[in-house]
Amino acid sequence: MTITTAEPAAACCAPLAAAVLSEQEAAATASLFKALADPHRVRILNLLATSPDPVCVCDLQALLGLAQPTVSHHLKKLVTAGLLTRTRRGTWAYYALEPTAMGRLAAVTAAPATTQPTEGPDEHC
Repeated sequence: MTITTAEPAAACCAPLAAAVLSEQEAAATASLFKALADPHRVRILNLLATSPDPVCVCDLQALLGLAQPTVSHHLKKLVTAGLLTRTRRGTWAYYALEPTAMGRLAAVTAAPATTQPTEGPDEHC
């Protein structure tokens, strides 16, 4: 009778190299995505990100082709998510990109270049 020793099992996949989000970080990130889950809000964010100065809600109406209550609704969602700031100048409200917003959005999708898969789609464990 011959006794053979089993070879150690090879690891199925390489361990994840990305930092794991806490539940709180995941919830905050989900709220950012919820706020951006509308094409008009994505356009608003883009318009404000490319504007050197805060923009009046009336200017956004014209650029988006939407009624004032609809634009205000979208702006409120973006402000609540922490993506925009709102300042009052008399009776007008001006909106600007929150200074850290783009960094927060970029951090969500940032991944080290070494985490790219080297296997084909059908070669997963």
